[in-house]
Amino acid sequence: MPSTFFTLPTCKTCQRIEADLSPADHGAVVCDIKSEGITPEQLDAMKAHAGSYEALFSRRAMKFRSMGLADQDLGEADYRRLILEEYTFLKRPVLLTDSGAYAGSAKASVEAARAALKG
Repeated sequence: MPSTFFTLPTCKTCQRIEADLSPADHGAVVCDIKSEGITPEQLDAMKAHAGSYEALFSRRAMKFRSMGLADQDLGEADYRRLILEEYTFLKRPVLLTDSGAYAGSAKASVEAARAALKG
C-alpha cells in the first residue's frame, strides 16, 4: 500500500510541511481532506499506529470551542466520530505509511515523517 499524506491545501502549515517533505516525490499519495474526506478505514489505520484517536485529534480547530467540546469529557469513540464528521478535527498533516502514522506539525513528528519517507 502506498503511503498517504493527508493535508489541507489551504493550511499554510500544511503547505510548508508538504513543500519541505515532498511526499509525492517519495511515492506518497496526497489526499486533500476537505474535498476527499477521510474514510473510517483510513482513520482506523492511523489510530492503529498512533495508539489512539485522541492522538490524531486537533484541539486547535475553531469548532472545538464553538461546539463546546472543551467543556466535555470526550472518549475515544467521540474523537473518532468527530474526526470523521469534521475534517478540521484531524491533527494535520498526517503521513500514513505501512510502518507508522506521523501527525501534526511538531518538529519531532515532521522529522519522523521525513525519515519514514526516505525509508
